[in-house]
Amino acid sequence: MGERDRAVVSVVDDDASLRRSVRNLLRSVGFRVETFASAEEFLRSAERENTGCLVLDLRMTGMSGLDLLRHLAAERSRVAVVVLTALGDEETRHRSLQAGAVAFLKKPFHSDALCDAVRAALD
Repeated sequence: MGERDRAVVSVVDDDASLRRSVRNLLRSVGFRVETFASAEEFLRSAERENTGCLVLDLRMTGMSGLDLLRHLAAERSRVAVVVLTALGDEETRHRSLQAGAVAFLKKPFHSDALCDAVRAALD
């Protein structure tokens, strides 16, 4: 069993329907998926240590996705982050990638693009 088979994909988004949709999509192609309604919930989770890829919204109540990215970078976390956001402007993209994201996808996204980004993040 490879690293990708063991790693959890953690989805952090405050939109419950989007969390369900992303979870169902990623599970349908074989990923282990956990979902979290906030950055704080993810940080408190035991699954944090098993997370190989984080699919992260930027605009959330409480700690923002960009703040979580910066927090993980400050901790020297090795988790790969795929940003999935409605904030698709170039400045937001640049700040996200500069803060450590490995991919930046704008909502609405193509399912193939998200699956490809997660696969690449885990490889």
